[in-house]
Amino acid sequence: MAARAYWQGQIRLALVSIPVEIYPATKSGAAVSFRQIHEPTGKPIKYEKSVAGVGPVDPDEIVKGYEVEKGNYILLEQDEIDAVKLESKKTLELTQFVDADEIDVLYYEKPYFVVPADDLAEEAFIVLREALRRSRKVGLGQLALRGREYVVSLKPCGRGMILETLRYADEVHRAQGYFRDIPDEKPDEDLLDLAETLIAKKTAKFDPQEFHDRYVDALKDLIERKKKSKGKIVDTTDDEDARPTGSNVVDLMAALKKSLEKPGDTSGKPAPKKRTTSKAANDAAEDKPARKPAAKKPAAKPAAKAPARKRA
Repeated sequence: MAARAYWQGQIRLALVSIPVEIYPATKSGAAVSFRQIHEPTGKPIKYEKSVAGVGPVDPDEIVKGYEVEKGNYILLEQDEIDAVKLESKKTLELTQFVDADEIDVLYYEKPYFVVPADDLAEEAFIVLREALRRSRKVGLGQLALRGREYVVSLKPCGRGMILETLRYADEVHRAQGYFRDIPDEKPDEDLLDLAETLIAKKTAKFDPQEFHDRYVDALKDLIERKKKSKGKIVDTTDDEDARPTGSNVVDLMAALKKSLEKPGDTSGKPAPKKRTTSKAANDAAEDKPARKPAAKKPAAKPAAKAPARKRA
């Protein structure tokens, strides 16, 4: 493989050890990065590591410290940190198997591709992959990555497997604290039917290519326009209609029905205004002669205007 393995080790299941390699399954998006610039000189800002009363220091003189009390640190060399031995640094032991839907989505953090390390490991790798697939289970274990130990899950994915790091329980907020004030009541059946119809209408296969970062696209467009204008200030304010203000209440039923209308459908147009409810009142209105407008008083003459001044 062209990419360099992020981790190399073995998966252990009872007495069976399978040499594997893992690779990042994701990559950072096309984010737009900025540098801070000193405007008068046009030069980028640099950050130097310094000590109060000493000034800039040599990187070789920097060690890691753990604060045990306010202002008091225990100093550790990198060699001492690297010497901390964890079996999970090189071995992922599968200690438990659970149904995939038992793991809440809040716990999943980052995915990695898992592949056999060599030809000799392929047979055992395939056996484990298919056993997980047929049993519809997810393997759990612990693995040391990026300077800490993670709980990880292992499940089949095509010809290979996916390893996902999981968050610990103390890293996840309890949902009850946020959802407690939401009323526990059943929705109106008609509204529910309309919502389900709308969901069915917009249901399609997931295609990640259909989604892109519109904010990054807008930033790139701004940068390109600034580039073409040779650094001049560009007004990027769009002439958009101001959002309506006030306390208008949206009718949920009407909104859902409007979402289901087809283009060109006139069923959503408002009905023409009705005449008065009473027929007698309508007939009386037609027979009644039109009322003459009251005589208008003669308008007061406007005051004489001052003579206009000549322009210079």
